[in-house]
Amino acid sequence: MTSPSVLHAPKPVTLALDELIAKYDGRAPRYTSYPTAVQFTPQVDATTYRGWLADLPLTDPVSIYLHIPFCARLCWYCGCNTRAVNRHEPVSDYVQHLLVEADRLQGALPGRLPANAIHLGGGTPNMLAPEEMDAIFGALRRIFDVAPDAEIAAELDPAVLTRDWVRAAASHGMSRASLGVQNLTPQVQAAVNRQESFEEIAQCVAWLREFGIASINLDLMYGLPHQTTVNTLATVDQIVTLRPERIALFGYAHVPWMKAHQQLIDESALPGAAARLDQSEAAAERLVSEGYVRIGLDHFALPTDSLVVAQLEGRLRRNFQGYTTDSAQTLLGLGASSIGSLPQGLVQNIAQELPWRAAVVAGDLPIARGVVVTDEDRFRGEIIERLMCDLAVDLGAVCARHGRNLAGLAGELSDLRAFADDGLVVMQGDQLTVTDLGRLVVRSVCAVFDTYFAPEAGRHSKAL
Repeated sequence: MTSPSVLHAPKPVTLALDELIAKYDGRAPRYTSYPTAVQFTPQVDATTYRGWLADLPLTDPVSIYLHIPFCARLCWYCGCNTRAVNRHEPVSDYVQHLLVEADRLQGALPGRLPANAIHLGGGTPNMLAPEEMDAIFGALRRIFDVAPDAEIAAELDPAVLTRDWVRAAASHGMSRASLGVQNLTPQVQAAVNRQESFEEIAQCVAWLREFGIASINLDLMYGLPHQTTVNTLATVDQIVTLRPERIALFGYAHVPWMKAHQQLIDESALPGAAARLDQSEAAAERLVSEGYVRIGLDHFALPTDSLVVAQLEGRLRRNFQGYTTDSAQTLLGLGASSIGSLPQGLVQNIAQELPWRAAVVAGDLPIARGVVVTDEDRFRGEIIERLMCDLAVDLGAVCARHGRNLAGLAGELSDLRAFADDGLVVMQGDQLTVTDLGRLVVRSVCAVFDTYFAPEAGRHSKAL
């Protein structure tokens, strides 16, 4: 039987960049859940979901996610479930259906559950009119016991953000906001249909600060058309002058077979794998030099931020919104395509807006698919989450918590020998650690523990 010792004391290795790309630039899930959405099936339906909801403990806090699938502009790189609208009527009508869905959810719950976090995503939540936010938050506070210090967050598009909108959101308790920046180079922006200036970003940050938004995240990207290491660093240098508490640095995932509007992007202008890696690592080094702490795969935060504290204390989590301090075991999703996570499993609403509306009108919860989470999934999910969050996991301790034996992972440990030989992971005792170089391929390391993963299926984004 393979022993964990096969990973002990690896030889010193400095893997050349081209070798790393050649060996590890396959596809891998982003692991915002386990099992991943690829495993969702229609066998989990509204009836299943109602049963799960009825069994939720009345004392356990939940988190709530609301999806707003509208934008004033369609960014060609976008992988989200959204559409561009130039009239407000579709948004208003959607909100009315969202409120009906919330009523349906209330009818399926065992009572008025406590809620510690509310996240508005999209799309562009700041497409909502102030009176629509009044209605949404009024409904949520009627259905849930929202904690006075609940973390209320929203993803915002600077192009349509106004001071009045920030004031209205702050009146409902918004404490965190995320602004999409991506890259400030005009040529890059034109290539993805997203034009905005640094001055516009700075004005939005100023409004958020004015109304007491204590935590601001700015999203950056690498791997966009015409993007280079030079213009990536130029963007970073401008953004850090605003001192956002958090910065996310995402790699552009080019999946035109899944998102048709990405076909508008000139593929010949996309940087190759080596250039993408250089952009991401140069940006990461610059952010660290500016005082930001690197978190997991793609997040950075100031040392006093709660993400850093959670990472130091081993409490960092990962969910569909990325890295989080949210400890709730239940996430309830509302709106087209939203995903919920419960102790029993995962569910997703109908993704297409019109069928979602029709299902809401028909009188049931608009569930399209989901997956039951097994004990084996929970065991492997904990390993994967710790690797994604901590870049390390005590396999012995996880095995003990789940009544397993480390010998049961002999096959996985054998598969990790190639990573160890390349200096990407180290095993000391029962502790598996991803090295600094291995951080670049941590998703691929996690995939070793994923019993569902089928690399030949091509259903995930590139690992590098």
